[in-house]
Formats: sequence, C-alpha cells, structure tokens
Amino acid sequence: MAKKVFWITIPIVIIVIILWSLASWYISTRNQLVYLEENINATWAEIDNQLQRRNDLIPNLVATVKGYAAHENEIFTNIAEARSKLAGAGNVTEKAAASNQLEGALSRLLVIVENYPQLKADQNFIRLQDELAGTENRLTVARKRYNDGVQTFNARIRFFPASIIANQMGLERKPYFEIAESAREAPKVSF
Repeated sequence: MAKKVFWITIPIVIIVIILWSLASWYISTRNQLVYLEENINATWAEIDNQLQRRNDLIPNLVATVKGYAAHENEIFTNIAEARSKLAGAGNVTEKAAASNQLEGALSRLLVIVENYPQLKADQNFIRLQDELAGTENRLTVARKRYNDGVQTFNARIRFFPASIIANQMGLERKPYFEIAESAREAPKVSF
C-alpha cells in the first residue's frame, strides 16, 4: 500500500514541479516584455520632452537672428514649417522625419549667423545657442537610450519561445528614431 502511494505521489509531484516551472517562466517572460515596452515608452517621453524644449527655444533664437538678418526670410520660413510639422507629428517615424527637417533648417540658420559677427557676439544669442546645444546633446543621449531599448525589445519579442507570448500580447516591433541620411555625410570644409 505504501509503495502504491509512493508511485502515485512521485508523478504528481513531478507534474506539479513542471507546471510550476512553466507558469513561473510564462509570468517572468510576460513581465519582462511589459518592462521592456514601458522602458521604450519612458525613453520616448524623454525624447518628446527634449524635442519640445528645442521647439520652445527656436522662436527666441529666430527672433534674435531676425534682428540682425531680417532679409533671410527663406530660412525663417523653413524653420517655421519644420516646427509645425514636428508639432503635428503623431508617431516615431513622423517625429523623426520632422526633427531631421528642423535640424537641417537650424544648421542653415547657424551657417547664416557666420555672416553676422555682431550677432555672434550678442549675449542673448550666445545664451540661446548654448541652451540649444545642451538640448541637442540631451536629445542625442535620449535618442541613443530609446534606440537601445528598441533594439532589446525587438530582439526579445523575436526570440523563441518568448515570441509566442509576445504574439499573444499583440506586441510588434518598434521603430528606431533614425537620423536623416544627410546627417550621415561628413561636412565639406574648405579653407
């Protein structure tokens, strides 16, 4: 009788251990996927904050430059258009494209500034340029964190067997926040 109970108990214990292990793995994997997705959302929020900060600095910078270079209307129009596209962008891809357009317009603005030595000496302009440079640095760091998080998340949801849980949760690959192709080219410098 004791042997019969023993042989019945062992398979039950083994089944319970297997089920417990599977449940633990499932819960752990699901929680990790949720954590990775929330990390992406948090890093995207930081990018959004820095984009908004840059967007808020630009009108002051443009106003300062306009005081010295009022006839440079095309660049001011380009900046205004880029800012409105960024404000209206809804997803990562649209925001990345609008951000790249704005960066290009800002680069052209800063090239124009080179033609106005008195503007380069203006304390308000210098302060705004420093704030913008700091914002660009923070944006670069936030973009890297976001893209690192996206890489980890995208890889994790494709790994088997976690991909089964990711599909069940409806998780899809996240887009990277990529820079414009023109920014990849080395600038041409002539002396």
